[in-house]
Amino acid sequence: MSDSLLLEQARMLCQDKGVRFTTVREQVFSLLADSNGSMGAYDLLTQLQKTDAKAKPPTIYRALDFLLEHGFVHKVESQNAYVLCNHFAEHHKAQLLICDSCGDVQEMNSSAISKALLTAAKQRDFKIVEPTIEAHGLCKKCQQN
Repeated sequence: MSDSLLLEQARMLCQDKGVRFTTVREQVFSLLADSNGSMGAYDLLTQLQKTDAKAKPPTIYRALDFLLEHGFVHKVESQNAYVLCNHFAEHHKAQLLICDSCGDVQEMNSSAISKALLTAAKQRDFKIVEPTIEAHGLCKKCQQN
């Protein structure tokens, strides 16, 4: 899906939820949509400062908190970075495939994996707070190099 269609879909979703999709939130969303993988908060800040010289770290973190809360992005904990969600209208639990060579992050949305994880946790009386799964390895391109 093109970046402009993703942005329009995000705007409509925010309108339906009755939340504000501010200019800064849109800009951070667009930066992540344009990226070829995950981006750290300070990389996003550097990019944002090209159009908003006054932007500071709290600006980015507030925008990222909003995008996380509403399911537009996933946090890649092992990289301390963020990646745009490919299925943000569904606000789902994600599985991320992370290439340790090039840094590419591919999102999966397997209900079977999510169900198996929740079942295993329930059997152990464990409450999962953050169900995102990260798997590290090599993408197809890096395997061929």
